[in-house]
Amino acid sequence: MKLSDRLEMIASFVEPGNRLADIGTDHGYVPIYLVQTGRVPSALAMDVRKGPLLRAEEHIREAGLSGRIQTRLSDGLKKLAPGEADTVVIAGMGGELEIHILEEGRHVWDSVSQWVLSPQSDLAHVRHYLLEHGFSIRREEMVKEEGKFYNIMDVAGPGGDGRSGAAQEKAPEQPVPQIYEKEIDYIYGKCLLESGHPVLEEFLEREKNTVCRILESLKGQDTVSAGKRAEELTEKLNLIEEAQNEVQRDH
Repeated sequence: MKLSDRLEMIASFVEPGNRLADIGTDHGYVPIYLVQTGRVPSALAMDVRKGPLLRAEEHIREAGLSGRIQTRLSDGLKKLAPGEADTVVIAGMGGELEIHILEEGRHVWDSVSQWVLSPQSDLAHVRHYLLEHGFSIRREEMVKEEGKFYNIMDVAGPGGDGRSGAAQEKAPEQPVPQIYEKEIDYIYGKCLLESGHPVLEEFLEREKNTVCRILESLKGQDTVSAGKRAEELTEKLNLIEEAQNEVQRDH
C-alpha cells in the first residue's frame, strides 16, 4: 500500500514491535500499512463514526489482515483497555479535540508508552498540555502536502519511552527531554526550531508574507479595531521573525 507523504511520516514514527491503536482511523490505511510491512504485529483501528469504520473493515478484509487488525467503534480512547496498545496514533483532527481525547483517555496513560500525534490546529496549546501533564516530545517533523503544512510529534507518555521491551534492550539511551523556555518553542516546536527544519522555514516565510500583507492593508484605517488588529499582527510578526532567526542560526 502506498501512503501519502503525511501518513507515511506518521507511520514511520511508530516504534517497531509495538502494538498499535489508531484513533480516528478513517480508511484504516495506517494500520494496514504498518501490519503489511511488518513494523507492528497487530493493530486496533478505532473511529467514532460507523461509516469510516465500515470502509476500514472493507480495506482490512481486502488486504487479508482481518486476523491481525481489529476495528472498534469508540469515542476517542474510551473503548481502549489498559494494556491493549503500546503506541497510540491520534492524527487528522484539531488540536483541541486531540487534547480532549487524551484527557478522556487517562485510564491508558500508564500503559501506553508512545503517542504519535498530528494536530492540525492549536499546536501551541497541544505542546503546553503535553509538557504540563508529564509527556515529553522526543521528536517532531513537518511535511508539506498539497499546499498544507502538517506537524507530526513523537511523544513519550507517562507510561514509558515508547519502545517495546526488545527494542529497549537494543536501543541506545534516549535523549534527555527538551526544556521549552520561549513562547516560540510552543508555537512552532522546539525540535523543529533547533534542527533548522526546511519545511518550517518555508512555513514561517509564508506566514510572514501573509502578516505583512494584512498589516499593509490596515494602514490608513483609523479605527480602534484596526489599531488593535495591527498590534496583534505586529506581535505575531515579531514572533515569526524570532523563530526565523532561530531556524537560520541552526543551518
